[in-house]
Amino acid sequence: MVNPLKISEMLSQASQLQEEVQRKLGQTVVEASSGGGAVTVTMNGKKQLIKIRIDPAAVIGLGGDKPDVEMLEDLVVAAVNQAGRKADEAMQSSLQGMLGGLKLPGVG
Repeated sequence: MVNPLKISEMLSQASQLQEEVQRKLGQTVVEASSGGGAVTVTMNGKKQLIKIRIDPAAVIGLGGDKPDVEMLEDLVVAAVNQAGRKADEAMQSSLQGMLGGLKLPGVG
């Protein structure tokens, strides 16, 4: 038979862990770039973009008189996707440390 007090304690611990994870997600910051640094993005662990930096030379140099907007768009997408992967990796590493090797579905 399951002790109701233990269930309550476990739910409280799970809630505290969730709060800690959310705090860490907000504090984790990753940066990724594409096009040799032409586009750099900064993202937090919640996969929210914090900053996008586009080197002005990249805009001018992409197409001479007429900038290649499509290429610039591709560079932004590539940098954002790379930052998302880095955020996932950082959070997996952090969560594995917090959970002390506990195997949970979808984590690690």
